[in-house]
Amino acid sequence: MPSDRFLKAMNAVHRAVVRVSGGRVGYSAGAMPVLELTTIGRRSGEPRSVLLTAPVAEGDTFVVVASRGGDDRHPAWFLNLQADPTVQVSVQGAPPRPMRAEVVGPGERPALWSEIAGRYRNYAGYQKRTEREIPLVRLTPA
Repeated sequence: MPSDRFLKAMNAVHRAVVRVSGGRVGYSAGAMPVLELTTIGRRSGEPRSVLLTAPVAEGDTFVVVASRGGDDRHPAWFLNLQADPTVQVSVQGAPPRPMRAEVVGPGERPALWSEIAGRYRNYAGYQKRTEREIPLVRLTPA
């Protein structure tokens, strides 16, 4: 599984590509928009930002997947938003907007997961690598 150092390096490279290209490259991955999610660190209290794909985007609402590449551990950003669901989201380099993060519940998750994993097979592969149920997080305007 990818190390924290590797994931941080990949995020830094992604940010550099967006910056160097003036936003022409890096704001989408396949058919998925890429957004910047800023959480508040649960231990540090400092803002923490990460670039994530959103396999479901409906208007101003997005769903992101806390896969961490199929690791057995949740990503740090997910743990942060569990501690404080008030987040900031920037899409396509627009100014960040306040949003609320909510873990998709068991009544809705199976159908939504099926849709996501059917359209984007990498997520299905991530789930096969781990025994934890990979959380889906809905981001809605605050």
